[in-house]
Amino acid sequence: MLTAIVGTNWGDEGKGRMVDLLSEEYEIVIRYQGGNNAGHTVINERGKFILNLLPSGILRDSTCNVMGPGMVIDIEHLAAEMGRLAEKGIAIGEKHLVISDRAVICMPYHKLLDELEEDRLGDAKFGSTRRGISPVYSDKYMKKVIRMGDLLETDEYLRKKVEGIMEWKNLLVHNGYGHEEITAEEMFAWLKKFGDPLKKYIRNTTAFLNDAMKAGKKIIFEAQLGALRDVDFGILPYTSASYTIASYAPIGAGIPGARLDRVIGIMKAYSSCVGEGPFTCELFGKEGDELREAGGEYGAATGRPRRVGGFDVPASRYGTMMQGATEIALTKLDVLSYCEKIPVCVAYEVNGRRTEEFPMGSALTNAKPIYEFFEGFHCDISGCRKKEDLPKAALDYIAYIEKAVGCPIKYVSVGAEREAFITMY
Repeated sequence: MLTAIVGTNWGDEGKGRMVDLLSEEYEIVIRYQGGNNAGHTVINERGKFILNLLPSGILRDSTCNVMGPGMVIDIEHLAAEMGRLAEKGIAIGEKHLVISDRAVICMPYHKLLDELEEDRLGDAKFGSTRRGISPVYSDKYMKKVIRMGDLLETDEYLRKKVEGIMEWKNLLVHNGYGHEEITAEEMFAWLKKFGDPLKKYIRNTTAFLNDAMKAGKKIIFEAQLGALRDVDFGILPYTSASYTIASYAPIGAGIPGARLDRVIGIMKAYSSCVGEGPFTCELFGKEGDELREAGGEYGAATGRPRRVGGFDVPASRYGTMMQGATEIALTKLDVLSYCEKIPVCVAYEVNGRRTEEFPMGSALTNAKPIYEFFEGFHCDISGCRKKEDLPKAALDYIAYIEKAVGCPIKYVSVGAEREAFITMY
């Protein structure tokens, strides 16, 4: 069984929570793209954890967790993340974590370039997390990167490769942005300091995963961000630099010949968004503040307040289609308990005309939300564990979303805790 767990919207839908929940039934969990520019929040009996790089299955002793070749890995950040887990008594052994030798290392100069470019853009900035993701993916396609497997080479080999890249990179850092040059020696020292302790985890994950599939092992592919942040199919340029859609999962995991059996699309019962760019359903003022506080909508990776809005039908239908979702997990339904009337963006107005399609370009930028309001359920549903426990208004709201996006809702989350969910069928 090969299952992808992916976001259908702008990210922050609750993927980590669902991976943690469902990983009990799986033996391998794979992060297949992205870096530490997003956070997956997991709450279980061990406490609250925010994971930026490690797969969310790392919190289960029974799973092997893979960081695939489609990822970009800040090894300094990874060391700190592993250190925080160790402080909570979660030791990570070589059978518990495997890092692809083909995954690319996000270097300090990638973060520097991210910051320099965002500052240069000023008011036109993309809303980057300033963690170097776009610069490192750019270098990947320029074929001028250090990969995790390079850490296993001799010091002479690694030093020579770093020197060649830095000679080229300083043309932009120093000659372009006017920043002081970065030396190859300091980059080599950084790689040794944070890379050497990771050597024991690095291996050919393609061979490892092919063997696992032959053995019939059950695998989860864990995505970062959502369909609307995909570099090809999202709201460019306000996207990530990687492919966030499920069809990329086998490629980013290193097993491009694999075929997915299930795609679980994660979506919130309302909308949230971190960063810049078009967000048609956005609520402002008191309405937005109340929803943000009720949902605790602050970025797990950045701490930034998220923009919030009612459930966005055009965006969610589009994201569900792009992910090829076979089923939906609806998260944070309990957050809406405070609402007298639940706001839903059912369509957009573009150039004076109503549309239920998700547009691109200037049409999306100029789109205005068309809202309708649904009956609130006026009660705390966080203790519900069966479909029959939910009030009629909540069931009606779920049924509406299911029909609107064209995909069955199998799971409904009613709280942050691992057990706070309902299986609908």
